[in-house]
Amino acid sequence: MGTQLFTSESVTEGHPDKMADLISDSILDAIISKDPYGRVAVETLVSTGLVVVAGEVSADCYVDIPRIVRQTVRDVGYTRAKYGFDADTCAVITSLDEQSADIAMGVKVSLGQEGGQQLDSEGKTIGAGDQGMMFGYASNETAEFMPLPILLSSKLAKRLADVRKAKLIDYLYPDGKTQVTVQYEDGKPTRISTVVVSAQHKPEIEYADIEQNIIEQVIKAVVPSEMLDKQTRYLINPTGRFVIGGPQADSGLTGRKIISDTYGGMARHGGGAFSGKDPTKVDRSASYAARYVAKNIVAAGLADKCEIQLAYAIGVANPVSIYVDTFGTGKVSDSKIVHIINEHFDLRPGSIIKELNLRRPIYKKTACYGHFGRLDSDFNWESIDKAKILRRSVK
Repeated sequence: MGTQLFTSESVTEGHPDKMADLISDSILDAIISKDPYGRVAVETLVSTGLVVVAGEVSADCYVDIPRIVRQTVRDVGYTRAKYGFDADTCAVITSLDEQSADIAMGVKVSLGQEGGQQLDSEGKTIGAGDQGMMFGYASNETAEFMPLPILLSSKLAKRLADVRKAKLIDYLYPDGKTQVTVQYEDGKPTRISTVVVSAQHKPEIEYADIEQNIIEQVIKAVVPSEMLDKQTRYLINPTGRFVIGGPQADSGLTGRKIISDTYGGMARHGGGAFSGKDPTKVDRSASYAARYVAKNIVAAGLADKCEIQLAYAIGVANPVSIYVDTFGTGKVSDSKIVHIINEHFDLRPGSIIKELNLRRPIYKKTACYGHFGRLDSDFNWESIDKAKILRRSVK
């Protein structure tokens, strides 16, 4: 394979697109905490001084959406007009309707009868909430079974937010972006070629101070030292200045950072966003399940890399197809792995919801810094509890 360079990027919670994701998932959490069976599909638009929340909600509860929006923006750090956005003075507009009866029927149709919440409590009979394809991926190149470029990009973005909030770098504002280029030799990561960090800051700060602080407090605190060398390039605020940021500099929209949310471009993506969607939406739940399957296959040693595609039809519980690609690294054939998946994983939406315990308010924490590769006890799709079973099934 020779020498290859691969790049992935991530963004902080103050980036306008991520603010939109975070608001959408905060609303979802508020609803699902009161009504675990609530149906939610909410999208958010942020712009200068404005937040627009639109979508469909069907739930047996009330939540104060403007209050949730303002608290979320406040937690991010946009609390003063000089930051370009203010949680207390921004306008909040909502445009919400009930879930389409046609879509709701698609979820219920597999029940074979008119049903309410109690009928899907067993978690094995609801249909997919939409058609589409979802991908999951895992690689043994890191302990987290994630591609190194997106793993480091996400950790750098999180660190950038952490040093701001802890005032280790007290002149930073909430917006920021990170990007990491990894050099691979014959498919194995060997060094970091380039690190890019763009960090919003107070106008009076000298560039040299920003560059030094970001390299020492952010990059070197995250990137393993053995992966850095004298040839590694550090590009800090490449234009030389990043004062105007957040929604003042660029509008933000839910679902515009789906590659940063997943595998940084190393694996394919079905196109459906995650944030703001309850788990009956297979865009979210089946993507989590595909990651769960792929990670267990790699953890079991059946392949060094594994990509899973699941496809669904609205109202149909079982996937219409399961596709596996191990990129030539499989210890058994890809078709054999498909057989193993069918034997050990129930990929009907209701079963996914039950297996991964998805009817909980856990989604706000997924909105930023990646949905995968994070060691959090609520991220059940990161468990490798089936790896031993898969190994035994091959033997």
